[in-house]
Amino acid sequence: MYAKRPLWFVVLLSLSVMLSLSIAARPGQPATPATELRGVWLTNIDSDVLFSRAKLADALQNLDRLNFNTVYPTVWNWGYTLYPSSVAKNAIGRAVDPEPGLRGRDLLAEIVEQGHALGMTVIPWFEFGFMAPADSDLAARHPEWIASRSDGSQIVKEGKHDRVWLNPLHPEVQEFIVDLIAEIVTNYDIDGIQLDDHFGLPVELGYDPTRCSCTRWNIRDSVLLIILVTPSGSVGELIKLRQ
Repeated sequence: MYAKRPLWFVVLLSLSVMLSLSIAARPGQPATPATELRGVWLTNIDSDVLFSRAKLADALQNLDRLNFNTVYPTVWNWGYTLYPSSVAKNAIGRAVDPEPGLRGRDLLAEIVEQGHALGMTVIPWFEFGFMAPADSDLAARHPEWIASRSDGSQIVKEGKHDRVWLNPLHPEVQEFIVDLIAEIVTNYDIDGIQLDDHFGLPVELGYDPTRCSCTRWNIRDSVLLIILVTPSGSVGELIKLRQ
């Protein structure tokens, strides 16, 4: 288990933390990317490509034939991880998505091994961000993590689906997400991390005790988390800067 972090910290979230491409510059000419990034996102939403080893292998080989060089496999959606996670096991009660075709597998390990064998860059994608299904194990086990409106309601409709948002100001939520990222960076030979726009909090949410207490937050007690990607394209380290 990763070490406990201070109570308050800020996670710098860009829309995505992506692979840094090496830059080749010629004298007198502007720098241009040495390699064009041609990427595809792999998800289990409205797609069955991840639900069997054979389909996954066939998909990666087809992408290679079509000259794609980067894949963004989802590793976090529907309130579950798509790789065996001790962090998720401790927080949710399940180490991996229990859906048939996904349970009992390490999708990320499969994609890293097969993708790298094809010369592809593999960048795991935290597809759901702070969002979770309202009826998920995560929401049921941690109601104190859920962000609320001023009237106390929490459900956000996404099409026909009922969603809730984890409160990004709650210290346990912060620790959970950072631990998931650190777990992947530590255990897999990945080339980057991509964060989703679902890490943004819907504007009507945030009326809860945790959010209100943050108005008394002393910035000197913050910890700034930066996720670095090295110029060579490999994943750097997680750096915590205490102010």
